[in-house]
This record gives sequence, C-alpha cells and structure tokens, in this order.
Amino acid sequence: MSARTWIAVALAAASAGVAQGFGRFTLGVVLPAIRADLGLSNTIAGSLATANVGAYLVGTLAVAIAAPRIRMLAIMRIGLLIAVGGLALAAVSPNAPVLAVAMFLSGFGGAWVWIPTPVIASDAFPPEKRGVVIALLSSGMGLSIVFASQLAAWVRGISGDEGWRTVYLIQAVIGGVTALTTIAMVRHSQGQLSAKGGIGGFDALRRVPGWKPVTMMYTTFGFMYLLVLAFLTSRLEDDSGWSSNDASLAFTLVGVAMIFGGPIMAKAVTVFGMRASLASAFALWSLVVITILPGWFIPTLTSATFLGLIFASIPVTLTMYFVQHAAPEDYGPGFSAATLAFGVAQMISPQIGGAVADWTSTFTWVLVLSAGCATVGIFGALGLPRSGVRGPQEPLPFPRHQPLVAASVFSIRPR
Repeated sequence: MSARTWIAVALAAASAGVAQGFGRFTLGVVLPAIRADLGLSNTIAGSLATANVGAYLVGTLAVAIAAPRIRMLAIMRIGLLIAVGGLALAAVSPNAPVLAVAMFLSGFGGAWVWIPTPVIASDAFPPEKRGVVIALLSSGMGLSIVFASQLAAWVRGISGDEGWRTVYLIQAVIGGVTALTTIAMVRHSQGQLSAKGGIGGFDALRRVPGWKPVTMMYTTFGFMYLLVLAFLTSRLEDDSGWSSNDASLAFTLVGVAMIFGGPIMAKAVTVFGMRASLASAFALWSLVVITILPGWFIPTLTSATFLGLIFASIPVTLTMYFVQHAAPEDYGPGFSAATLAFGVAQMISPQIGGAVADWTSTFTWVLVLSAGCATVGIFGALGLPRSGVRGPQEPLPFPRHQPLVAASVFSIRPR
C-alpha cells in the first residue's frame, strides 16, 4: 500500500475520533461539571446521554435506509459535518434542553461516520490487513478520548465547572479542521448500489452467517459499556471521593488503552479465533468492572486500563466480522441493522443507570448491572458458528477486494 493510502487511513481514524471520541464520549468526562453547573439530577444528566445514544439509534436507521441509495463516502462526509455541528452547539448551550439537541446531533453524526468508515478504509487492503486497518480506527477514538479527558481536566482546573463549554469549543474547532481536510482530500470508489437491504436493513442482516449471536453480542455490549463509561467519572468522584483530576486520569487510561485494544484483539483473533477471543473479552469485562467497586486508587487505574482495552476490542472484532462475512451490497444496511439493536441498548442504558443511581444513592449497582450483563455476551460469543469464523488472513466467501490502483479506492485525492 502506498503512503498516501495510509495517510488516508489516518484521516479516517481522525474522523472516527471526532465523531465518536469527541461527539459521543466527551460527555462522560464532563458530565459531573455539566451536572454541577446546570444543577441537574443524575436522572436528567443521564437523559443527556440518552439523547446522544438515541440519536445514534436514529442515525443507524437512517444509514440503513440511505446505504442502498447513497454512497458510503457521502454518508461519512455528511456525518462528519453533523457531528461537528453538534460540538459547536454544545459549546454555546445555555441549558439542558439545548445541550440535549447538541448531543442528539453529535450522536446522529457519529452513526453516519462510524458505520461506513470501516468498509471504506479496509476496501483498499487485502484480507490479511483489514483487521489491522479496522483496529486503527479504534485507535483514533482512543486518542480522542485521551485528549478529551486531559483537556477537560485542564479546563476545569482553570475555569471550574463552567469550563465544560470551552472543552466542546476546542473540540469543535479541531473537528471542523478534520472534517474539511477529510472531505477535500479523501475519496473512495464504490461499486454499484443495490437496494436489497429490506426495511431497516434486517433482510441484509439475516443473510450474514451467525447474525443472531453477533447481534446479541453487539446489543449486550451497547448496554453494558455505557453503564460504566457514562458514570465512571461520577462514580469515582461521588462514591469514592476522588478528585476531578484523579477521575480524569482514570478516564485518560481508558482512552490510552483503547489505542492498543483494537490491534491487540486483531492479533488475538488471528491466534485464538473470534469465539474464544470475544468470550474472553466479555468475561474479563465482568471481572474488571467488579474490581472498580472498592475505589482503591491503583487497582481502579489498572481496571480502567483493561476497560479501555476491552472497550476497543469488542466492537472492532464485531465490525471485522461484518466486513469479512457480509456481501458488499449487504454490509451497509446489514451492519446498520445490527447497530440499530446496539443503539437501542445504548439509548436505555444511561437512563436506567441514572435512575438506579438516584434510587440507591450510589453508582455501585450500576456497575454491578454492567458486570452481570457481560455474561450474556459470553453466551453470544460461544454461539458463533464454528465454521466460517475466520481470522483476518482467511479468504472471503465472495470477492470484496478488487485489483485496483490503491490511490483510486481510499486515498489522498491526487493533485
């Protein structure tokens, strides 16, 4: 692959970081500041996260409808602009309703960026490199979360709880530059569009081998991860008495580990296969979340590191599964349908978590619920078909990669 193609992959990773890391996961870092500044209850604060993930749900449904009619690159470009618009609105939000609209825009844009990006980025590569390429996209999200957590700690140290708007303002500027650069320089050659996805993309999803356990795992992951990430900072500050800087450090470690989680999981899938790798990831999540409960400093920071590794590895592996097993015309609507189930789980997760926290006056049972849900993911992983669960090097049952000049598929636009 040419250097130009790898630069384009870096731009795709940056786009994923803006849409996902900035647009969706910054909220978990600044939520205590927003709650204090606007005087919100845990339930109302959880509603902001619900607006964000609810929009992700709506966005995935919209992608399922649009994918047979609009090319993947156009979907990604539109999503970037919407996500950046959400960041900009968050930077000037005077109250919770306006901020909820901003979170909705960010979540909707996040879906329109994340769903097409993996197949756009991996199409220019042979099968043995696609797992690594998809893993690099999660690394972009990890870097953005590291940046967001450190930025939030720095701004709160200077401006106090009112500084959360400054965090979003800086991110909006960075996101705008990233969006304009990506739109101007990156292109993707896509085959003929096909309207075979069915309503919501579920017809396309059902044509993917092993779609039931994969959808079960994706749904479980959507519910369990947000119970932790949306309330981790609040748990550490409110229940364990951590300072905002220490809580931000824990969230930073989540982001740092995400940088490496995808590539590590891609290697694990190569060695152990998807069934064993995914089952182990869900089991480890349950164990790691439980170790956060005592609130001990070093063990919690260690657990945060493992959370980041697992948080990056599970969706990367499930995305890899779709890229490898879905026919080209089924990927967009099929992956959107699975992500729709993921989005439903995300939408109800923070609302339930916030209500549980208000009801029990602690975030302990929120984390316990996340750990318990992980067992469902284990059964899903073990339910994957033994035949057809390939590692990244094994051939596809249909031709996805076509002989072409790398720069014509996914690359920097030639001068």
